[in-house]
Amino acid sequence: MASTAHFTLDPAFSVGEVDARLFGSFVEHLGRCVYTGVYEPGHPSADAAGLRGDVLALVRELGVSVIRYPGGNFVSGHRWEDSVGPVDERPRRLDLAWHSTETNRFGLAEFMDFAGKAGAEPMMALNLGTRGVREALDLQEYANHPGGTALSELRRSHGAKEPYGIGLWCLGNELDGPWQTGHKTAREYGRLAAETARAMRQLDPSVELVVCGSSNQAMATFAAWEAEVLLETYALVDHISLHAYYEETDGDRDSFLASAVDMESFIENVVATCDHVGARLKSGKRVTLSFDEWNVWYQSRYEPPAGDTWDEAPRLLEDAYSVTDAVVFGSLLIALLRHADRVSVACLAQLVNVIAPIMTEPGGAAWRQTTYFPFQQASRYGRGRVLQVAPDSPTYPTRKYGETDLLHATAVRGDDGSVTVFAVNRSTSEPLPLEVSLRGTGVREVVEHSALHDADPDARNTLTDPERVTPRAQLGTVLSGDRLRTTLAPLSWNMIRLA
Repeated sequence: MASTAHFTLDPAFSVGEVDARLFGSFVEHLGRCVYTGVYEPGHPSADAAGLRGDVLALVRELGVSVIRYPGGNFVSGHRWEDSVGPVDERPRRLDLAWHSTETNRFGLAEFMDFAGKAGAEPMMALNLGTRGVREALDLQEYANHPGGTALSELRRSHGAKEPYGIGLWCLGNELDGPWQTGHKTAREYGRLAAETARAMRQLDPSVELVVCGSSNQAMATFAAWEAEVLLETYALVDHISLHAYYEETDGDRDSFLASAVDMESFIENVVATCDHVGARLKSGKRVTLSFDEWNVWYQSRYEPPAGDTWDEAPRLLEDAYSVTDAVVFGSLLIALLRHADRVSVACLAQLVNVIAPIMTEPGGAAWRQTTYFPFQQASRYGRGRVLQVAPDSPTYPTRKYGETDLLHATAVRGDDGSVTVFAVNRSTSEPLPLEVSLRGTGVREVVEHSALHDADPDARNTLTDPERVTPRAQLGTVLSGDRLRTTLAPLSWNMIRLA
């Protein structure tokens, strides 16, 4: 039997309240995320607006709280005016980001309709790559001003009599990246972001603004970018963005399973940079983090469209996720929850078809990928106050991160006094005994122990076998007094609910 992992939960020691927007997602005009994903007029389940009813049902079940739109890399070449007004009058445009043709049949009104029906808050990204302050203000006025001006009346003439009331805005996307249309230096971007933020607050002081941080922690400009951008924008913005994707490379599964080590260090390094700038500016304000792109993504497999093809909604980035991917994905969710005191927004990228928890076939079925289940469970039961978890765990060696805990875990205490433990066993071969001391929590019974694992670590859900992998009830989890004892299956994501 493997060595036992231990940790103690005590309501007196907590991290912070979970912001519901930590369970956000992302819809970009990329591949089939929009067309034949969320939007497919003529599909048997489509409503009068062309939104797929089967997808909407899965999105609601998933528990998505906020949806970022319309990009992503796409936004840096996007003209918002193309996406409003009569659909048959909207222009077709070339999208340089994903080498595709954008028809604009799905635009701002259609997205707002989708977000409303999904029960999610909109998070609107602005083009600060090829555009600037004027265009951002125009979109804000079109979307949010009640009426009586040219742009607000234009919206009303397009059928939206009431303002959209978009409160959360991204000041561009990944502008530190040379791949980004309109790529800028930190100084160039910081000045533009500050000017845009200042102008937007003149129109509406209550807006929430996200400034671009580094595209990932491996960027050569990481931390220096954050520091310079925040020196320009600290007093004007609420959040700074982080983006991170992980994949198994060179057959190094052990390091892949420890991906959250990198995510947690990324979060902590950005927090340190934010607080350093705040100290330099002698500010009492605390900037929080918007981890508005995160996922498992096999970027090494991506083959961009070649030659002169500019297809509409091509099949791009349609990764099929395995049990192993789902365990890593769950561990990334745990990392976000463990930093709930500073991560106030997070967006799983993306929602449908493109590196997504939901897959569809044109005219056909929609189904849940393996990664759907950890997100759905965390969104449903991970609301409340995160308790401190400092595990005493057996370790294993990894090529990238050195000795790493086999156990990765967090716990959330609900308003009703319930406690939910989320835990991952990173061992690919051995079960992991776990003991949890529940000091002062007052819980008395195990409601449920659900685990996602499989004898085949590469098992996937597919169109022909959509329920090959699902979470299953686990037996043998016992609560005796204030001590919980259980065993986590090898390579597994676990949710243990206590009442």
